[in-house]
This record gives sequence, C-alpha cells and structure tokens, in this order.
Amino acid sequence: MTTPPDRVASREDLAAFVRSLRRSHAEDGGSWENADLPSFLEALAAWVDDADGWYRNTGRELPPDVDWTFFARALQAATVYE
Repeated sequence: MTTPPDRVASREDLAAFVRSLRRSHAEDGGSWENADLPSFLEALAAWVDDADGWYRNTGRELPPDVDWTFFARALQAATVYE
C-alpha cells in the first residue's frame, strides 16, 4: 500500500512516500495505468500542467508556496544519483 500523499510533511516522509511508490510498482506495477517510465513521466507532466484543476476538482487549493525548483532538481538529480 502506498503512503497517502497527505501524510507527507517532511523530507523523510517524502523519501518514504517515493519508496512506497517503488514497492507498489514492484509488487503490482501491472495495475498502474502508467507502469513504464515514459508513460509515468508524461502523466506527471500532464498532472503538473493541470494541478490547479486537480486541486479544484478535489475541493482543495493549490498551495501558494510550492517549490517547483526543488521538485525539478530532485527529478533531475535522480537521473544520476546513486
């Protein structure tokens, strides 16, 4: 079971969340709609493009202090980090 995103409140929580996604994929990746990396990254880009709509549709507000640069750096770093 993947950790609920709403429980991510720290760096450690985010790392645990990402690991829970990895475990979910390892255990049941065939059930993921975007089970391969190209599909996953395309879906991620589409979600980021429509984040305002997703938040609105779920009765939430997009946080005003999202650190997009941190997220982008994390994704970039993962292409070479050991």
